[in-house]
Amino acid sequence: MSVLPLDVADEVATEPAQPSRRRRPPGFLQRPGGLLGAVWLVLVVIASFTAPLWRPYGVATQDLAHRLALPSAAHLLGTDPLGRDLLSRLATAGAEPLLASAVTVLVAFGIGLPLALIAAERGPRVERVLSRTTEVFLALPLIIILLAVIGVIGSRTYVVMAVLGVLISAAVYRIMLGVAQSVRQRLYVDAARVNGLGSLRVNLVHVLPSMATVAAVQAAQLFGIGLLINAGLSFLGFGPAEPQPSWGLMIQDASAHVYDDPWLMVPSGLVLSLTVVAANELVDAIAGRTTKGRVRTRTRPVARVAAVDRGGRASAALEVRGLTVAVDGGPTLVSGVSFRVQPGRVLGLVGESGCGKTMTARSLLGLLPEGVSVAGGAILWQGRDLAGLSERELNAVRGREIAMISQEPMVALDPMFSIAYQLVRPLRRFRSIGRGEARRVAAELLSQVGIVDPERVLRSYPHQLSGGMAQRVAIALALTGRPKLLVADEPTTALDVTVQAEILSLLRGLVQEIDLAVVIVSHDLGVVADICDDVAVMYAGEVVESGTAAAVLDDAAHPYTMALLRANPHVAEGHAVPVRLASIAGTVPAPGSWPAGCRFAGRCRFASDACRVPFVPLPAHGGGSVLCIRAEDLARENATWERERAGAEVGAEVRA
Repeated sequence: MSVLPLDVADEVATEPAQPSRRRRPPGFLQRPGGLLGAVWLVLVVIASFTAPLWRPYGVATQDLAHRLALPSAAHLLGTDPLGRDLLSRLATAGAEPLLASAVTVLVAFGIGLPLALIAAERGPRVERVLSRTTEVFLALPLIIILLAVIGVIGSRTYVVMAVLGVLISAAVYRIMLGVAQSVRQRLYVDAARVNGLGSLRVNLVHVLPSMATVAAVQAAQLFGIGLLINAGLSFLGFGPAEPQPSWGLMIQDASAHVYDDPWLMVPSGLVLSLTVVAANELVDAIAGRTTKGRVRTRTRPVARVAAVDRGGRASAALEVRGLTVAVDGGPTLVSGVSFRVQPGRVLGLVGESGCGKTMTARSLLGLLPEGVSVAGGAILWQGRDLAGLSERELNAVRGREIAMISQEPMVALDPMFSIAYQLVRPLRRFRSIGRGEARRVAAELLSQVGIVDPERVLRSYPHQLSGGMAQRVAIALALTGRPKLLVADEPTTALDVTVQAEILSLLRGLVQEIDLAVVIVSHDLGVVADICDDVAVMYAGEVVESGTAAAVLDDAAHPYTMALLRANPHVAEGHAVPVRLASIAGTVPAPGSWPAGCRFAGRCRFASDACRVPFVPLPAHGGGSVLCIRAEDLARENATWERERAGAEVGAEVRA
């Protein structure tokens, strides 16, 4: 089956490839604050670490005839109370506070950042332990601890600043924890886990880059705090001893002559202040820049139609038996869900929001939210129960055997990386091929999903793609590991009608071409009727009706399915458009408040006392089932209702 090419309007919606041009400086250097901050910091670092090579005087050389002198040709910044050259002493004193502050930043982030990543990944229990521990460090009096350390080991600047880093790491942890938890909830992190990336790789490749801006800002602020604390300790006499210079000691000397020689405070105070401000200005410029990624490409001819591997594939079937998903220590979210998916068939999970469709789909890949787990039942895949596998064992299944297409492609694709990077990396990992071969296969995959200019798309970033194009890329990403089962969570919700039809046609083509099994989550019965072979209708965490799509949609047996069909906005050809769509009164009961019998009884106009006690599903639609004890009676009542509705429509047409 051929795949439809991308719609012309969809193609035009993307940005054209940029022509080659002269290399410009980084964006943050194009802002005045960033440029001045970078220039000042570079100047201070170079001057401080090369001071012994160029300083005009030794740090202890005295010129008693010119004590407290103002700037002159002999002393460009003047002299101190002992006639020592301020420029020589300022430059020489800069190396130690710069290195000491860097030590503080490295220690604080070396402890706080990994702990934040671990807490965000491991869940509430680990997070509570780490958070309570860091709260103890936050409660400690910082200055008193530092003075106590100095009293024990003496004025060993780097050790003292390392201890400062340990104490401040608690604050770094608290800030970065919130960022890490937010980033890990993004769809592209789940997509990376589906593609088989381990915990370390997910953190290094996807989580940390998204935290870089916040980390840089916090590091700059911490660097400035380290400079000020280092100068403060030197001011109090806990820094280098005379005649070794330090910025804090020079400020102390200047404070004794603030009235008779105010200039003495200017050089040391200004250098310290400007260094702190420059670090913050530089990071502000970096955080506010507009990034336009560039990727080096090596083009080579590629086939427009991708070859699909069909040989040697074992028949795969997914069988879910009595699946129960619950909040740890809380209510049940999904209970007793059972269904089966064969190769080359599409199963639709249908129902209102809050019925458990997404929880069921995510449990197939072990991607349930933190604090939610499979509490019962089995997810059988090729003879293995996925519900009992560890994270490491699931990584061997994700991407290679079972892949996922998320609801929002623009969120599922990492904005930090080009499309080429996001396709080539999983291809190299899954198929053990070189970079060049992986790029060729990536172009073939893009062609396979209907993209007519794969090389241009490979050079693009997610923000340069339209919604339909991004969804096609997401499908290509899911195919990198040659999966046998595809889980699609509302894959067309965010797309317009034309592109939606193309994506559905594409998925159907993939099912027929490579014998792919698909589980699709949707609330749109039009989508279900278009693509699905089988349907499982879910309500309040359980399957209320199942069977082939034709049987369920043409001859619904459960009142909830009937109500969904009546509320369907799609009007069949030849039928009049209703003035008002039917609606279902009430809302889906929340987990923990489900009734004992039929969970739809509170909203069902056919409910009786017999519906409010537990009962078992009845066979229906051949190999399907229906969870309703009045299914046969309702079938007759529904047929009568349909005849009355058809008669009303005919009457309305006659009157018109």
